[in-house]
This record gives sequence, C-alpha cells and structure tokens, in this order.
Amino acid sequence: MTNLEVRPVPELCDLVPTTGPVVELHPSRDVPLGGVRAMRVRRTLPQRGLPLVGAWCFLDEFGPQHVDMRVLPHPHTGLQTVTWPVAGEILHRDSVGSEAVVRPGQLNLMTAGRGVAHSEFSLGSEPLIHAAQLWVALPEGAAEGAAAFEQVSDLPVWETTGVRATVFIGQLDGLVSPAHVHTPLLGTEVTVGAGASADVPLVPGFEHAILVLDGSLEVAGTPHAPSGLLYLGDGRSSVHLRSRDGARLLLLGGAPFEHDLVMWWNFVGRNHADIAQARADWESPDRADRFGVVAGHGDARIPAPELPNIRLQPRRRQPPKGLPE
Repeated sequence: MTNLEVRPVPELCDLVPTTGPVVELHPSRDVPLGGVRAMRVRRTLPQRGLPLVGAWCFLDEFGPQHVDMRVLPHPHTGLQTVTWPVAGEILHRDSVGSEAVVRPGQLNLMTAGRGVAHSEFSLGSEPLIHAAQLWVALPEGAAEGAAAFEQVSDLPVWETTGVRATVFIGQLDGLVSPAHVHTPLLGTEVTVGAGASADVPLVPGFEHAILVLDGSLEVAGTPHAPSGLLYLGDGRSSVHLRSRDGARLLLLGGAPFEHDLVMWWNFVGRNHADIAQARADWESPDRADRFGVVAGHGDARIPAPELPNIRLQPRRRQPPKGLPE
C-alpha cells in the first residue's frame, strides 16, 4: 500500500526509552486514499506521540468497505511492507517479479531494501475489503540491501480456551513465524470468543500495542474498542485480554528500534538526504535502475509529491498520556 497524501508530513522517528507498563490510547486519523470515491483508511502509526512500536513504523487499517482498490506502482525504501487481509483478496505485483494473490490467513511480506516498487489491486467488482497494512523499519545493512518478496501461508497458532492467536511476524511463547524479518518483533491476529479471557504471554523487553479490528474487549482491565491504538509500553510478561461479546485484534510488539528514522511519503531513510535522493530517483527517467519495473502496468505509476521547502525536522515522542500500571 502507498501513502497517497498530497502533503505527507516529514517525521524523524527517534529511539526514546519507554517507561514500563502503561495504558495509552492514540486515536486513529482518517486518511482518504485516491480520488472522489476514495478508500478511507484509519492511520494509527506514526503519530506525534508514538512514532514507533518496536520497528513497526506505519499502520493503516482499511475497510470493511465495498470498494475497488487500485493502487498503481509506487516505490518504497528502507522498510518491509506487511499486508494482512481480514476479508477480501488482493493482487500484489512488484519489481522483483512477484505476482501473488493474498487472502485472509495469509501474509504478504515485501522487503524494500534500497528500493522496490509494487502495486496492489482488489479482486472482483467492489468487493468487501478489510485489511491492515503495516511497515517495519529496516536496520542498518538490510536497509541498503536487495529487495525481496515472500508469501507465507503456514503460520503458527497459539491457543487457549476461547482465545486464538495467529503469529504472522516474529514469535509468541516459542511459536515462530517463518516470515523473514531483521529485528526482534511480534505481529499476531488474536480472536477472543464471547465471554472468554486469557493471559497472553509477552516478552518483557518488547514494547507492545493493540489495535481492535472488530468487537470490543478489556486490555489489562481497560476497555478498548476500534478507536485507535492502545500502547502498552514495555516490561510486561503477559497481557490480560477479556471480551464479553467477542473481538478480533492485532497485537504488535518489538524491541525498541536502535536507529533514527526519517519517514516521508513511502520512503524511510536515516536523514533528509536519503529521502531527497530516493524521491529524485523515483522521478528520474532512469528510475528502473533503483526501483525496477512492475509488469502489467505499462508506464502508469504514482508520482512522488513535492518535498517540503524545508529540511526534514525531528518529531520526538511525547510523554505518555496514560497512567503507569
């Protein structure tokens, strides 16, 4: 998925020590993608007060909505894209030569490295689409490496009475996703049955956050619904989930990221120069030298917005809004 904002906000996402367990709600922001009949997404990362959760640096939820999603070829640098559908089918094509349809229960993971381009189209006429699109920031070395793509269908599942967690990225309680990532991470879809509750094991050195996809639940005793991202801080060995009527959620986590990041449009870099060069390369007639070609679209692509007329400035994480537990 691309960030189609005409004036994307430049951000420097810096490493900030977390403060132990907290319960901190970060409301989502509605963003239209496309033209008059735009698909709307709810963006919860990055935010002024929360630029990262581990290496997770971007999170959009789109749908459930009946829509023709048509995202033309666009570039990425310095990140991995994670596509996790809840409903509907999405056709992915990229400049590595991949063409794959991703369905609920499957993971699409694309590594941009120094540069990649891809497109995403829904299948069918105005199908019901509901999915999460996430980005993972790449550390030094991998950020300058080669592009790659993998689709993973055989994912491990953690279960207890009334609660089921599909581990699509990283590891949960010794269950490890086969998806290839470059930093310690956790990405799971969790379903909590009506009247069910459970303590889900966590890694204390990770920071964690929860996004409710549907339903409502209590997280560590705090009511939570599809209203934003609930940041839980770090230092937890488990989190208690309980739902009266049933819920589906994403549980994300990771070790605090060790590098400063500048994010602008679809590019992740270390500084202003990295972003400016990536934009110039995408707008160059020789863009294929860095980003390759996505087959099946001819010359169609999404052009980059204009850079702001300033150097990209830091955006620091603000103090927590919630109360330590």
